[in-house]
Amino acid sequence: TRPAKPAQGAEPPEPSGGGTAAKAPAHGRITGVVVILGVVALCSSYGEGAMADWGALHLDQDLEASAGTASAGYSLFALAMMIGRLSGTTLLERLGPTLTVVGGAFVSAAGMLISALAPTLWLALVGFTVMGLGVANIFPATIGRAGTLAGPQGVATASTLGYGGLLLGPPVIGFMADWFSLPTALLSVSVLAALAGVIAWTTRRAGEARTPRVAETA
Repeated sequence: TRPAKPAQGAEPPEPSGGGTAAKAPAHGRITGVVVILGVVALCSSYGEGAMADWGALHLDQDLEASAGTASAGYSLFALAMMIGRLSGTTLLERLGPTLTVVGGAFVSAAGMLISALAPTLWLALVGFTVMGLGVANIFPATIGRAGTLAGPQGVATASTLGYGGLLLGPPVIGFMADWFSLPTALLSVSVLAALAGVIAWTTRRAGEARTPRVAETA
């Protein structure tokens, strides 16, 4: 008997090494980008944690605010951040995720710089408000991009790194305040926010798919 002929139209099997070799570098690059996005989110949440634990003390200890006014400082920050997040969809549609994150990072850095170095209470409160508006959309926009690049696993990885900033910020600020002063320690929030903006800008095209050119055959 003759062996059965393969069905017409059946495609030959792909080479064993080609597909895996092509996909591995892309997967590695995307994983690296997700980790970088997690670092951006960490820099953002570092400031949020610092504000929650040290913002009121800065107003009370360094600017001699009353207990009520010192508490109002964090309330202004939280209110500004809420307003910023409610307007986040509009910002993302108009500016895109990169400009939203980069702009927010530098606005946040400027706000904390004003607050840490403010000679008066009211100027510090203005700085808290500016920082809240700036930091509002950095975390959600960054995690959203991680999800776009790597799906649920990307969201989980970037979120885990990002939320680490909430835990890292308060004790680091405490140690630095003990070594130097609280205003000096709070400047680290401004530095990390600016760093987040620089990282977000320099990696804005990282992870984008590139379609290889295929040579035309006659």
